[in-house]
Amino acid sequence: MKAERVGLLLASFAAILWAAPFAWMAVASVRPGVAGASDIASLWPSGPYSLANFRDAWDSGQFPLWYLNTALLCAGIFAVQAVTVSLAGYAFARVNFRGRETVFVLFLLQLLLPPAVLVVPNLNMITKTGLFDSLAGIGAPYCASAFGVFLMRQTFRSIPRDFEEAARMDGASRLAIIRDVLIPLARPGLAAFAVVSVSSHWNEFLWPLMAVSSPRNQVLTVGLASFTLSSESGGEWGVIAAGTALVAAPLLIGFAIFQRRFVANLVSTGLK
Repeated sequence: MKAERVGLLLASFAAILWAAPFAWMAVASVRPGVAGASDIASLWPSGPYSLANFRDAWDSGQFPLWYLNTALLCAGIFAVQAVTVSLAGYAFARVNFRGRETVFVLFLLQLLLPPAVLVVPNLNMITKTGLFDSLAGIGAPYCASAFGVFLMRQTFRSIPRDFEEAARMDGASRLAIIRDVLIPLARPGLAAFAVVSVSSHWNEFLWPLMAVSSPRNQVLTVGLASFTLSSESGGEWGVIAAGTALVAAPLLIGFAIFQRRFVANLVSTGLK
């Protein structure tokens, strides 16, 4: 019992540390402009409250365009990844070939590479292929995902082979088995990966900053950075906090709504 209490206290402390920036963002975004930096940083506001910061933030930035670009980017990346990680995950889970486990381990080594290491090679690639300064160029390096392959491999391994054998006896091809039998059964794994993929690319900043140069192709994170540095809002922390809330709100709302389903899907894949 003592160990459980200590674990609960540590988890509670970690949760408070994690929530503190969001609490400050929520407080600062609904407060009007104040003179003192210490006052705006307070988590115990005295009021009054107002949504004026959100209006000013929306008017100062191109949020409709940034939302559209980010949504198209995340949806496009996941659509491609859903195909690549499913096929690769099936190969590592069901296809027997020499050196399969070694290749899989080497494949997972990509997870150890910091994203910043690949910025220059990826930039050279999209420049040579004519994809620089486009949403396709931002998404090109993410057509495959080592984590997605690992997740789908675990998902496919948890599915009984009886379904696959029955389809094969009915004359189904391997591709038909994957498409019509295994993928429907692997929807929890794909749903869990969708949350990870969308949240990751929704929040990414460095690579979209390097891969685009025109304002029309900016995503939310890059747009927010340029917005906070603009002359209209550069010193107004309440407006900056409101802009940050506008960027984070879709993910926070989505996670709050689908929290239980996401956890259940993740557990069903065998990752605990």
